[in-house]
Amino acid sequence: MKEQILTNARLILRDDVVTGTLVIRDGEIAEISQGISQQPQADNLDGEYLMPGLVELHTDNQEKYFTPRPKVDWPAHMAMATHDAQLITAGITTSFNSVALGDIIGESTRVEKLDAMIKAIIESERVGLNRANHLLHLRCEVSYPGLMELFERYIGEDLVKLVSVMDHAPGQRQFPPENIPKYREYYMIKYGLSDDQMDDFIALQQANSAQYADPFRRRICEVCHDRGIAIASHDDATLAHAQESAELGMQVAEFPTTLEAAKASHELGLKVLMGAPNIVRGGSHSGNIAAKDLARAGVLDILSSDYYPSALVQAAFMVANMEDNDYDLARAVRLVTANPAEAANLQDRGVLEVGRRADLVQVNSHSVMPLVERVWCKGKRVF
Repeated sequence: MKEQILTNARLILRDDVVTGTLVIRDGEIAEISQGISQQPQADNLDGEYLMPGLVELHTDNQEKYFTPRPKVDWPAHMAMATHDAQLITAGITTSFNSVALGDIIGESTRVEKLDAMIKAIIESERVGLNRANHLLHLRCEVSYPGLMELFERYIGEDLVKLVSVMDHAPGQRQFPPENIPKYREYYMIKYGLSDDQMDDFIALQQANSAQYADPFRRRICEVCHDRGIAIASHDDATLAHAQESAELGMQVAEFPTTLEAAKASHELGLKVLMGAPNIVRGGSHSGNIAAKDLARAGVLDILSSDYYPSALVQAAFMVANMEDNDYDLARAVRLVTANPAEAANLQDRGVLEVGRRADLVQVNSHSVMPLVERVWCKGKRVF
């Protein structure tokens, strides 16, 4: 691969932002130097930011392209290509596509489309169709009776690098007992249930959780430890939840719902992941703890775009510009680069350092919001 020289960039390093030059050779970062350069053969960035490619640990963005409308199945490779294009233009060069193993309503669309979606992700990556590096994140609904059959079917896939365990039953994590009236209202409308049908629905979900959640959670963690796959909790709400996640050897705490759970998770060594849309919107759409409050407390470790890819770079710069936290730009950018890469055991990316993958994003911050100008993946210009 031809050598590329990117000069007069504001390089966002792990702990600092400096003006300098970065050289790409054979898909890797070959040299980094500081200072203004006048090299005529170099690509002059004129003071724009150059940062590592964004690492996304939890996005289900692909689902809307596989099923753009109810009962509409879109051709798999076209769906995947459209999803990939949106991620690349948002600066995301590594994506953990989160696929739901199980759902709260049994044989839902998510379950029906699961195999086709996973096969499309694997095949598109194998044949080089994708511009970003696409991996798999298995989201395990532990109160789903058929979970272990699905888990055992997919856990052996090479692209599986992250597994999360979640329980969306009423009375659990996201829906503690005091929130069951909200749970009731939401799902009655979503599924068109009567009062009596909703009573039965709640009773079934609670019974499934009581029977399956704990043994499934523990077995999944055992398998992931044996395979060296990172594990994430989901929607932890209490100190006890955080302690259980730590005892089970989890590395990431996805979307804790309270400050108590987030602080405890952080102190116990789990990387606290929150949604970038939470930062952009100024709070949680479901009424849980705001990500900006975790930044103020110094316990925000990772941001995920979740359902809105372009929120990721925007949120990192917003965190850096907040006046009431200790996140400078270098630390804020780690939320979307180094920290998620390290949490998922990817040691070859996420930082501008010699020898790392040349996954790079050029960002123009001179406008009203940071804009992704160009993107490289393994040294190849992909946007």
